[in-house]
Amino acid sequence: MAGLAKNMLIEETPLGGAYLLRIERHTDDRGFFARTWCAHELEERGLIARVTQSNTSFNESSGTLRGMHFQAPPFSEAKIVRCTKGAIYDVIVDIRANSPTFRQWFGVELNDDNRDSLYIPKGFAHGFITLQDHTEVVYLMSDFYVPSASRGFRHDDPAFAIKWPCDALDLSEKDKAWPDFEESSC
Repeated sequence: MAGLAKNMLIEETPLGGAYLLRIERHTDDRGFFARTWCAHELEERGLIARVTQSNTSFNESSGTLRGMHFQAPPFSEAKIVRCTKGAIYDVIVDIRANSPTFRQWFGVELNDDNRDSLYIPKGFAHGFITLQDHTEVVYLMSDFYVPSASRGFRHDDPAFAIKWPCDALDLSEKDKAWPDFEESSC
């Protein structure tokens, strides 16, 4: 769209295909306005801009850890994750066997102040830990959830040595039971 001002600031992360989506605030005495998602800008970068589902995760307590999750092919999904209330430390792991960053992880704080989002391409595992009580996270998903394709591995798997900023105080039974990556079905 010629002449349209770009309001999304798309920054590469160290992991190929994953991007931080930062907002460009247009402020006045009322507050600010910002674009948080634009199909045209994502598509210009070759990113998946299709959204089939939007999910919300509300977490009562700081130290709640969700992850590390992914969907197995052919049901892999790209997602955009944004913290709308509170704060999280969001982590992605490249599990694409043919990728130069295979088995590498990246973490970033997403919160209701910076309003950043993380674009996670297909072939990545995802998880987060809450840094504040009463934290809410919104996900935009490129593909539908398929329960039989749901996979994961432990958040403390030594294969990745993820450096979480705080201890995991609350995990679901499912997240506690995930195997190490080597044993999981990708």
